[in-house]
Amino acid sequence: MVRMKDPAVRSLLIDRAAQMLAARRPVTLRSLVAGTGVSTMAVYTYFGGMDGLWTTMRQEGFTRLAARLAAVAPSKDPVRDLAALGAAYLSHAMAGPDLYRVMFDPGFELENTAAADDTLHCLVLAVERAMATGRFRDDIDPLELATQSWIIGHGLASLVAAGPLPPQALAHGVPLLTALFTSAGDDPERCVRSVERGWRPLTSDRRFAFSGTAPTDVPP
Repeated sequence: MVRMKDPAVRSLLIDRAAQMLAARRPVTLRSLVAGTGVSTMAVYTYFGGMDGLWTTMRQEGFTRLAARLAAVAPSKDPVRDLAALGAAYLSHAMAGPDLYRVMFDPGFELENTAAADDTLHCLVLAVERAMATGRFRDDIDPLELATQSWIIGHGLASLVAAGPLPPQALAHGVPLLTALFTSAGDDPERCVRSVERGWRPLTSDRRFAFSGTAPTDVPP
């Protein structure tokens, strides 16, 4: 009889390995499973060994991020959607900061090298929608603007989820994205309203001990 694999055990081992790396603890076969109630054989069952675990960890970060972005339902406001995708990116990083660090660690292989490109493509599509509806200028390069938006999100994630700044610093995403999108041609007043709506799920998430919004030079 073939036993079904338990996805909870797989996630447990991935998250534990990420936490141990973040704490600079040596990750060995035995130290990984110590105190978990899981046997060392589970590492072979789910990953084929420790080398497979390292590869899976980095890929898992992008898999979870893709699922988080896919959960952002498109609306009639593409600028709001761009901000919502940024907020989803930050939520992903804040929910698993240890795994988030591993995602961008070049010391680990990536099973699917197109994973990061797929993430960026979600932003590119939203930029193209904003251009099609007249929110952004026709001469905007969708890939360039999407990349700039991702840089803002990654910078905040690195400094808050995996760095020294408190969750309140996430509020800076509103003025930063507003400045970026207005430079692309969006109306300032309309833009800040859209960005604030897209950012709202992040600012209202109590898990992040976040409250308030950063001041902007644009009236609400």
